[in-house]
Amino acid sequence: MSFLDIFSHPVWVISTVVLALVVRLQRRAQWDPQSCSVCLTGKTAVVTGANTGIGKFIALDFARRGARVILACRSEARGTAALNEIRQISGNADVHLRLVDVSSMDSVREFAKRILEEEKALHILVNNAAVSGLPKEITKDGFEASFATNHLGPFLLTNLLLDLMKRSAPARIVTVSSVNHKKGRVDFSHFHGENLVYYMDQVYNHTKLHNIICTNELARKLQNTGVTANSVHPGVVVTEVMRHYPFWIRYPFNIIGFFFLKSPEEGAVSPIYCAVAEELEGVTGKYFDSDCSLVLPAPSARDAALAVKDFEFCERLTSKL
Repeated sequence: MSFLDIFSHPVWVISTVVLALVVRLQRRAQWDPQSCSVCLTGKTAVVTGANTGIGKFIALDFARRGARVILACRSEARGTAALNEIRQISGNADVHLRLVDVSSMDSVREFAKRILEEEKALHILVNNAAVSGLPKEITKDGFEASFATNHLGPFLLTNLLLDLMKRSAPARIVTVSSVNHKKGRVDFSHFHGENLVYYMDQVYNHTKLHNIICTNELARKLQNTGVTANSVHPGVVVTEVMRHYPFWIRYPFNIIGFFFLKSPEEGAVSPIYCAVAEELEGVTGKYFDSDCSLVLPAPSARDAALAVKDFEFCERLTSKL
């Protein structure tokens, strides 16, 4: 059996189910970051989109654990505000702001270059930054804006930082995806804005599916390096990810969300779990839901042949820039 059959093979499915049961037994029914005593002193973490929402609470948790935290943000003003707040609340002065626009491949390369020049190690990378509901737009790199922001930018950033993470092993890569990936589909013309239907969050769904597919392939490539890569659904969370939607959609969603949906702090729990939980040491190529449970993603996200094709396609797109 070739590695291309792994994700779709019954053994892979069974092993995931067994591992899920083990993980459930090793953690509390509702995992609480405050009950987790893992210390990150001496560790370095990068969190994209850390100026607001889920990303800010992820960064705050890492800072409270003593990590050196790099806030990767697009806005200097909002990033500085988050930086000051995190430093004040955590009492950790080793929190720093670095600017990056993940929709721009040039910006991603400049950010990664600076990280490689300034940081001696990198133990945690959380690809959190994302957008939803963007109007049709093509970036200067020739990519559809949502695909550039949600997938290609994080894809390139991760690959540029891989060697540093390998030297820092054990290290973890956490990609914030979404349960909405189950509504997505793979069409490689989408990357250039072709054959896309801009209705509600359809484009977002497609990008979140690519997140998981490429994270699974990355995990395979990183076997025996000490670097793990997993995807996670944070839950349905009221954040600024919907800021591009029309007011008549966004306002009712926020009203409903206030009563029934997760807060950004609650949405940060599952990504934090994937980044720090001791029972996940060595666990890679998996997908976790919003209550920190190990679950199977959509069938297309477990297609190993598609994962190879998708990963190589994204490599070609980003290597040309």
